[in-house]
Amino acid sequence: MKRSDADTIIRVAHAMADAARAAILPHFRMNDLAAENKLIDGFDPVTIADRAAELAMRDILAKERPYDGILGEEFGATQGSSGLTWVLDPIDGTRGFISGTPTWGVLIAVSDENGPIFGIVDQPYVGERFVGGLGVAQMVSRHGERQLTSRKNKSLKEAVLFTTFPEVGSAEERSSFERVAAEVKLTRYGMDCYAYALIACGQVDLVIEAGLNSYDIQAPIAVVEAAGGMVTDWSGDRAHEGGRVLAASNQRIHQAALELLQNA
Repeated sequence: MKRSDADTIIRVAHAMADAARAAILPHFRMNDLAAENKLIDGFDPVTIADRAAELAMRDILAKERPYDGILGEEFGATQGSSGLTWVLDPIDGTRGFISGTPTWGVLIAVSDENGPIFGIVDQPYVGERFVGGLGVAQMVSRHGERQLTSRKNKSLKEAVLFTTFPEVGSAEERSSFERVAAEVKLTRYGMDCYAYALIACGQVDLVIEAGLNSYDIQAPIAVVEAAGGMVTDWSGDRAHEGGRVLAASNQRIHQAALELLQNA
């Protein structure tokens, strides 16, 4: 890809993240915010903020990149002709959003036939934006800019492990997760996409999840890998289609965790 094309993608992605922030923040921590349940059995909420943010991002793509495809959580797939697809999750962590926690995020990825080539994980309320791919690995916040670099020298026994839900997935998947959790220094829960951003900025070492969709993971993959980390499924294969995901700060920790997951 030409540098000029990459710069255009990066510029458009930032504009989309800005537009999503503007659409979402007026609704965050509003006492009268309504949430619809998308599931008959279970709870998968969606709010006016989710839909407004995705529409705002789609409006920018319609003007700036009309030939690209789109896959969004709320409004589905739009076919393109360029070979690139924008994969959007307007609010990853809507359960956290409606609970008032600042760990949800806007996920924006650009993918080709092999998976994500660029991604943004944006947390509008605290003003942190994690950017990765196309030669960039950067965190931008109110405190300035810094390069993203995952932790390289930690072992599994020194690792900090995150997952969003204590249940992880099925009983079998929970058992696999617990084998890894028993070997690490610290296990924490409930961070949604923000946990992947913490890998990229060198604060934690592992995220293990199951039951993900492609729009949940493609932006985190781009950011973590740009920072020097690894993201695969539990078989060690590519994870951009979702499902069971293992993200690690370095190859040593990834391999140790992968062996435990596979041997459960």
